[in-house]
This record gives sequence, C-alpha cells and structure tokens, in this order.
Amino acid sequence: MSDKAVAKIGPRSSTQATELVQMLEKVAMDPNLPVEKLERLLDLQERVLNRQAETNFNASMTAAQMEMGPISADATNPQTRSKYASYPKLDKRLRPIYTRHGFALSFDEGDSPKEEHIRVLCYVSHRGGHSKTYHKDMPADGKGAKGGDVMTKTHAAGAAMTYGMRYLLKGIFNVAVGEEDKDGNTGETITEKQVAELEALITETGADKVKFLRWGKVKSLSEINVTAYNDCVKMLERKRKQATREPGEDG
Repeated sequence: MSDKAVAKIGPRSSTQATELVQMLEKVAMDPNLPVEKLERLLDLQERVLNRQAETNFNASMTAAQMEMGPISADATNPQTRSKYASYPKLDKRLRPIYTRHGFALSFDEGDSPKEEHIRVLCYVSHRGGHSKTYHKDMPADGKGAKGGDVMTKTHAAGAAMTYGMRYLLKGIFNVAVGEEDKDGNTGETITEKQVAELEALITETGADKVKFLRWGKVKSLSEINVTAYNDCVKMLERKRKQATREPGEDG
C-alpha cells in the first residue's frame, strides 16, 4: 500500500487505530491467505501503528509546549556580554513538563561535516513509540569571540557539547528566553553580595529594616527580586540624602 493510501487512514483516534490493527490481525490469521497478501497486511499494520505513534507524538508536543512559558536568563557570557538561560535552569523548568507528557531525551555526539565542529545529537522518544532525532553542529576549535585561543581542544569539545545540549533543549520545545513574566518579576532573587549591600545601606541610613521589608513585600532581603534591586537602592539612597540635610534646609 502506498504512503498516500496510509495517509488517508489517519489521523485516527487510538481506539480506531486499535480496532483497525485487530481487524488486520484477524485477517492475517486466515490459513488460506497467500503469503504475498499476508506480507502486505503486516506492512499495512506497521504503517498504521507508526502513523498513530507519530500523531500521538505531535499531540503531546503541542500539549507540552502550551505549558512552557518564557524562561529568564540566569547566566552571562563574559566574552560577548550576552545573557542566556543555562542548561541546568532549562532542564529544571522543562523536564517536569515534557516527562509528564511522555517524552524522554538523551544526548550523544556524532561526526560533523564541518571542520573543527562536533555534532550534538538529541534523541527525543515518546511513550507512544515514535521518536525523532535532532542535531546541532557546534564549533570546537577553542577560539574565543575575537578569534584568539581561549581553551584547549578537550575543553572546547566539552564546551561545544554543553552549548549544543542547551541550544537543542531550547529549540526542540521552542522556548523563548528573556521575558519569563509579563509583570517584570523574573523569579530570580538578588545575590548574596547584593543582600550585603542592602544590609550596609540599611545600617548606614538608620532605616527600619522591618518597615523596609514590609515596603518591599518580602520576609527577608534574600527574597527581593532582581528587578526590584535598583528601586530598593534608590529608596535607601533617598533616605540617606534626607538624613544628611542641614537643619532648616528646604526639602
């Protein structure tokens, strides 16, 4: 049977596909069925099952992506001064979603047709039986953004593998990076250094820490969102200026 003929059979519901396969199995059990016809029936059965598995794969991919919102950047490339979402963060956010929808990912390395590149492979399998392979060719020459040598070949290969895994994970599920929340709250809290800076400012200005936390709608300085840090500093700076004004100075 041609691919066009099989295409006319689906997409079907899982129940319809099962019923069709059962019917083909009954026909195939006929002892008087010619071998040639039996082979065609088995081929048809395999095509129907494969098509149903692909349909289930695509439906689950759509459902998974509907749950995946943008992810904020949590790392910076010092050479290019660009921000990106690290693989650990992407994995932490995406793995619970895609596994819940029946997907499993595994990575491998293959030969790249490009000189001084490695091909990073990602095998995406679905519980329904369908799988797809994605790849990304990554440079592994050890060169930096300006063309100079910045790492050994071994280090470069490892870095290329890490970068490739990150790019593939982001690309397979079409994840946007940079604007995680529309209200400006990225979910990322300030660093320990920033906490210490605020502690110093609070002490220096004589601010009431309890009132400050209440103003920031947090229970501790470490809970302050990165997007609110500058506003916190400005507020404390204003308090310091007010405290250093000369008596009788207009304000």
